[in-house]
Amino acid sequence: MSSVRHLMNSRCLFHLSKMKICQRRLFSSTKTCRTIMPAWVIDKYGSNEVLRFTRNASFPIINYPNEVIVKVCAAGLNPLDVSMRGGYGAATLSMKRDPLNITQTGSEFPLILGREVSGVIMECGLDVKYFSERDEVWAAIPPWKQGSLAEFVVLSANEVSHKPKCLSHIEAAAIPYVATTAWSALVNTGGLNKDNCAKKRILILGGSGGVGTFVIQMLKAWGAHVTVTCSQNAEQFVRGLGADHVVDYTSGPVEEPLGALEKFDLVLDNIGGDTERWALKLLKPWSGAKYVTLVTPFLQNTDLLGIADGMMQTAATVATKALKHLVNGVHYRWGFFAPSGPALDEVREMVDAGQIRAVVEETFSFAQVPQALEKVEKGHARGKTVVQISREGDDS
Repeated sequence: MSSVRHLMNSRCLFHLSKMKICQRRLFSSTKTCRTIMPAWVIDKYGSNEVLRFTRNASFPIINYPNEVIVKVCAAGLNPLDVSMRGGYGAATLSMKRDPLNITQTGSEFPLILGREVSGVIMECGLDVKYFSERDEVWAAIPPWKQGSLAEFVVLSANEVSHKPKCLSHIEAAAIPYVATTAWSALVNTGGLNKDNCAKKRILILGGSGGVGTFVIQMLKAWGAHVTVTCSQNAEQFVRGLGADHVVDYTSGPVEEPLGALEKFDLVLDNIGGDTERWALKLLKPWSGAKYVTLVTPFLQNTDLLGIADGMMQTAATVATKALKHLVNGVHYRWGFFAPSGPALDEVREMVDAGQIRAVVEETFSFAQVPQALEKVEKGHARGKTVVQISREGDDS
């Protein structure tokens, strides 16, 4: 009798485990069921030594019917990946992943880095209408989600866009993060668009990196006059992207040569530091001119002070600075990375029209992810660093 009960219990456990593994099929349209994949992960925050390659990373699961699973062909790297490897924004991102604080501290591990992806949709949730399996797509991945340094990644359909037809996956992976960051800063925060940008004077502080190289091209396509700061050896590079005027920061402080120029309608700051001290004086007063910085203390505040106190400190800081500069007739704003499929739809049209090209400085293999992150960490970029995860056309 006991052997019969043991047999029945074993069968029940088998069926329960099978249901648990394949419960995501309630929201998806395929019968395939994988549980592990290759990926580069970190198990704690730190330097490059915390990176670990595994063939047993958890396969992404469709938890909501509007999600898609993408087979990663190429992953773009950014300074944000280096910062996240060191724990930057951990408190805020943990709250976003687990708003009710149900799981324990450290539940984000093993964590997969990589905020840009170009690849092929392998599985669609039941509510996904705009995409189909085998569609080639690109996307910027929210920082609270698992990243693209893996064979597969799961994303919401509203974060994904069809890849430009004229780009390879390696080229396409160099654009989504910088494009959505630039779109958020210039369009959503700065109020610029293709219809109001003609003849506006724009200053980009730090023009040779990933965001800067994209912004130059987008603004020139919209008819703006673009001035950038960069090192002397990057001058021809940024002029080749369309920059009208270049100021070399290696020859001395840039405030004086910039101050001698005609005032600007918008300043985009990729540098931070003490630039706020003088950059807002370069704007046209009482004309709606804006200073937008991408270097903000928001995540640093929440890391140091906790969520509640950090957000209060952040609100006080931005309000104080905005009022301080508003009395001088200029607007002070913060810009943030904001993943958006619709924004990438707009960018795709510009890329396919030949108005924007991918700027890839160096490509690494999947086995060379530590070296790729070291390259990004050194700074002084001339475009983007991209990791090839799988060969284009490989069968999954």
